[in-house]
Amino acid sequence: MRTLLKTVQAVSGRSQRRRAYHASVLPSLVSPGSPEFQAKSQAMDALVADVQDKMGQARLGGGPKAAERMRSKGKKLPRERLGLLLDPQTPFLELSSLAAHDVYPGQSIPGAGIITGIGRIAGRECMVVVNDATVKGGSYYPLTVKKHLRAQEIARENGLPCVYVVESGGAALPHQANVFPDKEHFGRIFYNMAQMSALGIPQVAMVHGISVAGGAYVPAMADENIIVREQGRIFLAGPPLVKAATGEEVDEETLGGGLMHSSESGVTDHLARDDEHAIAIARGVIGDLGTAGGYVTPRPVVRPEEPLYPASELHGIVGTDLRQAFDMRDVIARVVDGSRFREFKKEYGPTMITGFAHVHGYEVGIVANNGILFSPSALKATHFIQLCSQRQIPLLFLVNVTGYMVGSKAERGGIAKDGAKMVRAVACADVPKLTVIVGGSFGAGNYGMAGRAYSPRFLWMWPNAKVSVMGSGQLSQVMTTVSKDPGQHASLKDEIESQSTALYSTARLWDDGIIKPTDTRDVVGLGLALAGRGRAGGRERSRSTTWDGSNHGFGVFRM
Repeated sequence: MRTLLKTVQAVSGRSQRRRAYHASVLPSLVSPGSPEFQAKSQAMDALVADVQDKMGQARLGGGPKAAERMRSKGKKLPRERLGLLLDPQTPFLELSSLAAHDVYPGQSIPGAGIITGIGRIAGRECMVVVNDATVKGGSYYPLTVKKHLRAQEIARENGLPCVYVVESGGAALPHQANVFPDKEHFGRIFYNMAQMSALGIPQVAMVHGISVAGGAYVPAMADENIIVREQGRIFLAGPPLVKAATGEEVDEETLGGGLMHSSESGVTDHLARDDEHAIAIARGVIGDLGTAGGYVTPRPVVRPEEPLYPASELHGIVGTDLRQAFDMRDVIARVVDGSRFREFKKEYGPTMITGFAHVHGYEVGIVANNGILFSPSALKATHFIQLCSQRQIPLLFLVNVTGYMVGSKAERGGIAKDGAKMVRAVACADVPKLTVIVGGSFGAGNYGMAGRAYSPRFLWMWPNAKVSVMGSGQLSQVMTTVSKDPGQHASLKDEIESQSTALYSTARLWDDGIIKPTDTRDVVGLGLALAGRGRAGGRERSRSTTWDGSNHGFGVFRM
């Protein structure tokens, strides 16, 4: 991960300009040798190792037998294709690698049967979507569709060309009611391809195996596509369905093989000898995109500096017990350049930290929790978010929040309207937002801190993170009040606890993946580089811009 940002920065050239930047170096009062630090660190080490192990298992796909079946047909495995497609020795930022983990009873669907992520092809950052045919033949389960659509959403927001590596039997028929008919189901994939192509965002497909039914539209909707001879198949209906519908008996190659589509139907543009040849052609296509889309990655504003304190200390600072407090400044100091942070309104609303910094040379406004949200905290965050929106500075939310303050004093003080101001500011801010949940994200605090519903460009979670309507302590008290049945109380508490974990969240794509705390700086830096992409010759407004180019602003703040 250390080379991640160096690679991205090379896209826009190696020249970096310095700018006067006055910010204080954050002090560190952490004691790595203390028993508390050591206990926290060991607990986080174990949790990170467990998540890494699960990710490793998921990346094996459908297992050795399925892999051997593919190899026996002369095919490369999905991740082998991916490795050949990407530029050598460049990183791949994989998204949601634990999607569908333990979601479908009695079935293992590693990664939801699809690999998605951002990598470099022929010197250009691209969104890559790879069907994993070792997992249920690459069939689309509900979470497969959701993962594919999320990849397209990220590609559209950041102007990334899309490369589809196709081998799929289409929709998983037992799940068709949750895959086919609704707005955010299978058909939306092709809608998105059409929309992105219209925006000038290139769509390129390679067909390495079967591409049937709705799946046939992935290569058909691509701007340019490649098919592997005597291996790729594209048809709206396979031989059995053709015979049932028309009485015609026909084999797969005659019906939808590569030679037919390349020489007769014109559905495909390039006929490849094998997987490697197809990938070589695809890399040539990406290399010849020229100025298609016109998106450029911005140069860093200042020269990047490593933080003064080691990222490894993050494990001992935060730990896995969310009831144990920590100072978010200690996290910030291990993420931002030179551990420099120009804090805004430091003395006001101290349970909210706001300020300016750089990450890998990219400017960012940071909104971070240091306790429960009181009215002054919410007002401070609202003010700061408005400043960043006005100045076009991206926002990074570092989340560890139990929610907004409750009680008669808080209500009389206007916590509802002050919290609503913060929520409104987050919703309407006209800049890219990135969210990292480093602890808890509970209740309305999830909304104010740019949770999934507030469309951050990226949202990542640490392995210890939790997302729920309330914390476990509050939950116990509420359940004791409303339930007279201790057994029901305990059962529901256990259920909600299990549903609040990072693993449960990432399996359902409520985030873009679990990241190691030590990778936070590099992942955020890459996110900022991608989020800052705009069309050459002029900066685009973000998604809150209206169809005629004017900005919505923030609406009405209740006084």
